[in-house]
Amino acid sequence: EKLFSDIGIYVEKTGPGDNIFLRIELTGRKRLSKFKFTGLSNNKVKKVKDEIDLYKGKIITENLKISTKKAIRGYFNDKGYLRTKVEIVQKPDTSVKNSDYFIINVDKGERIKMKEITFEGNTEFSDGKLRRTMKDTKNQSLLNIFSRSKFNRTAFERDKKLILDKYHEVGMRDVEIVKDSIYDIDEKHIGIKIWIDEGPRYYFGNITWLGNSKFRSGQLDTLLGIKPGDVYNKKLLEERLFASQDGSDISSLYMDRGHLFFNLNPVEVQVRGDPIDFEMRITEWKKAYIKNVIIKGNSKTNDRIILREVRTKPGDLFSRSDIIRTQRELANLGYLDPEQFQVNPIPNPQEGTVDIEYTVAEKSADQIELSGGFGAGRLVGTLGLS
Repeated sequence: EKLFSDIGIYVEKTGPGDNIFLRIELTGRKRLSKFKFTGLSNNKVKKVKDEIDLYKGKIITENLKISTKKAIRGYFNDKGYLRTKVEIVQKPDTSVKNSDYFIINVDKGERIKMKEITFEGNTEFSDGKLRRTMKDTKNQSLLNIFSRSKFNRTAFERDKKLILDKYHEVGMRDVEIVKDSIYDIDEKHIGIKIWIDEGPRYYFGNITWLGNSKFRSGQLDTLLGIKPGDVYNKKLLEERLFASQDGSDISSLYMDRGHLFFNLNPVEVQVRGDPIDFEMRITEWKKAYIKNVIIKGNSKTNDRIILREVRTKPGDLFSRSDIIRTQRELANLGYLDPEQFQVNPIPNPQEGTVDIEYTVAEKSADQIELSGGFGAGRLVGTLGLS
């Protein structure tokens, strides 16, 4: 239970018969009575407190100290202070029984900036193009005067994935980042080097449609817009199959015609050197009709006002484009927050129906107006509330 720093179990005495008497001696762990920081401004102390799990009465363990140091260093590392030092001094608190307090000494050091980012093994893209692909990891240059060149490990990992995605778009599906190295240049600057193995370029081979009865294979080929011999692009393939921005993908084609339970599984059936053959395995299932339309989250706006803009009505055939249109028109009302708008289809495959649940969040439309003036020896003020 981690409640004690030492536990002793001793034989007090034995007998009569087969009885034994034990004495258990426990040394309870100290509890935290308070903690304070040195080396930080009051503003920084408030922010750091939100990152650590310390409070009065918490049991003190070595793991608590380690996790606290790690959280504080992590906070400052994210701000670009990569050489932050944290020391926790534990002292007895004579005013509280069995309690100690922490003095947390923080030396955040200098903010470290990235001076250079270089690559090894890249022939398809130049160093500059790969650096521009990275959204958050930037080196110091005249082109990046509005970008902060601090280092963040989490952002760096995301940016490495963006580099791989860049290669995937030109058919290099086997590309990998072999290793990376972060090294010191001077007291205030670091550099990053990334080794890349690009691998071969791949192309699309034959694309075969299976299970489609609603639409001819030729129609699906035209909508997909990918031909044998085109450079392999996994991102483009997924967009054309499932989520194009203009709604001209295969899934939208089916779902706008009621096939909510439709399923599409692209399977690589053969990788013949460079060309990759695909089987697009489709399960169409039966059409789904809307049973109920549910509105949640509105406390001031009447249901009928929202339902007036809803394009999915009970009894209608399910349509994904109607849901997107509903979202757009509800946002145009002006008193619903479009960023918090959520749609939750609740399907019932046995009945072939679906409930559409719209969750909305209302904007505050309240206003308060204050005005005042002084004249003729008196103060005049007005208050307006709507």
